[in-house]
Amino acid sequence: MTSTQRRVLLAKPRGYCAGVDRAVQAVEIALEKYGAPIYVRKQIVHNVHVVKTLEERGAIFVDETEEVPEGSIVVFSAHGVAPVVHEEARGLSLRTIDATCPLVTKVHKEAVRFAADDYDILLIGHEGHEEVIGTTGEAPDHIHLVDGPDDVANVTVRDPEKVAWLSQTTLSVDETVATVEKLRERFPNLMDPPSDDICYATQNRQVAVKEMAAEAQLVIVVGSTNSSNSVRLVEVAKEHGADASYLVDYAEQIDPAWLEGVATVGVTSGASVPDELVQEVLAWLAERGYGEAEEIESVEERMRFSLPKELRKDLRITPV
Repeated sequence: MTSTQRRVLLAKPRGYCAGVDRAVQAVEIALEKYGAPIYVRKQIVHNVHVVKTLEERGAIFVDETEEVPEGSIVVFSAHGVAPVVHEEARGLSLRTIDATCPLVTKVHKEAVRFAADDYDILLIGHEGHEEVIGTTGEAPDHIHLVDGPDDVANVTVRDPEKVAWLSQTTLSVDETVATVEKLRERFPNLMDPPSDDICYATQNRQVAVKEMAAEAQLVIVVGSTNSSNSVRLVEVAKEHGADASYLVDYAEQIDPAWLEGVATVGVTSGASVPDELVQEVLAWLAERGYGEAEEIESVEERMRFSLPKELRKDLRITPV
């Protein structure tokens, strides 16, 4: 294979979504304004490199609120927290900065509204995911987790005529649709949320990968194993034409053997991945004869979110 035959397709959009950008900025600005240490409950976003970089700057990541010293500043991650976590923080006199993605906050509000109307809420998502834990905490007596289409048969509700569904925002569009269809077979009067809760970034990144995978034999996804949307991009690439797809945190994790017989490599990244990591992958490929990347743009992203209100207040920033 000559070097002129080797191509790199680069998905666009890729990497940071508006919610991740907002959350990471919240920690960075808090460190600059208030000084280290700044405590962060759970990983601010699901990315090894981002967490490591913030730790080096003075962020301390904890699993539980009780690990934060009384009176300290704590940032809540982009995935959201249950109301009980806010109560724990107040009990410790913590100063909180809530970096929950606004799309997740929207789902929380929908859960509260459906629960107030006494609906059984079927939450489509993955057991143990932080976003699912946070949403469930808004209405624990009303929410039942449904982990994919195969889990629909296990659902038990009080009144089949009074059932609504919500979803973890970072799920696969296809998987969510399939689960909702199965649920509707069991509950014909299933109530939809007032708007589509699938994260725009998840959807856009999957569309770009589907387009790219039709031409690429190999798709490299930059992202961490605990990132739900990154893991799903690997699956989407395989389902839509790529012979192989792998998830890596860093370029050095790429196995040169993956390139054997490969003329076209696709590259993308999950919604919590800084673009510098993608550029390192492109440089690694360039050293092996894969030239300048050709961007495959499926949709233009323009969404931006204001910083958390606690920071805007101190910085005197007007929300966008």
